[in-house]
Amino acid sequence: MKKKFTILGCGSSLGAPWITNYSAKLKKDKKNIRTRCCAHIQKGDLSILIDTSPDIKNQFLKNKIKTLDAIIYTHEHADQTTGIFEMRPFFWKNKKKIPIYGNIKTIKELKKTFSYCFKQRHGYKPIMKANIIKKKFEIKKNNSRIIIDPFEVNHGLIKANGYLFDKIAYISDCNEISKKVTKKLMNLDFLIIDCLRINKHPSHFNYDDAIDFVKFANPKKTILTNLHVDLDYFVLKKKLPKNIIPAFDGLSFNF
Repeated sequence: MKKKFTILGCGSSLGAPWITNYSAKLKKDKKNIRTRCCAHIQKGDLSILIDTSPDIKNQFLKNKIKTLDAIIYTHEHADQTTGIFEMRPFFWKNKKKIPIYGNIKTIKELKKTFSYCFKQRHGYKPIMKANIIKKKFEIKKNNSRIIIDPFEVNHGLIKANGYLFDKIAYISDCNEISKKVTKKLMNLDFLIIDCLRINKHPSHFNYDDAIDFVKFANPKKTILTNLHVDLDYFVLKKKLPKNIIPAFDGLSFNF
């Protein structure tokens, strides 16, 4: 059975470079060209997307992803959600609504902002079915199934979800993780975690926060994501231990 996790995008909310072509001190290299945070899980027949970034169309085309069975949302912010309308062709292809999963606030905001995805409007059929999640849930297709354990983290003024499955955790946006959640995240095979910038930030882990958490949680492998323009891939790669690596768009691993 094919089991593959892909970082579709690892950039912060404006990506890198910015629309103004600003990229701070990033070396000119494709590993420093970052689209907005997004990830993909392939487990057998199952194709699951984490968040719908504004760059989702090109992320799918670049990574040759041709199927979609479900979408899991970490939270309601624009850089995680505004690509939602790009998913329409999968509704047509699958001939059924795409199930989406998220916490109550995220689902409420998606239904409000993208109402046309959930209710018939101007003759267009709704393309998505919303599921509010608070505990472990299963997604399955044919003989493939995955059990996903959502957990809550602080992300500035809101609560965001991280997701745990098959000894892999994905936490794209956080500035604090409770002791209760930390217990779940000990000794994982893979930890993908927010590492926005060098300096402190009110709603994200900075470099020191991320490294301190990794040292405590002790995963076998860590991938730093949500990288701002002040964090160069090659500078990070040189200073980090071998078990911690900076993300780049398209980075994937088998699990």
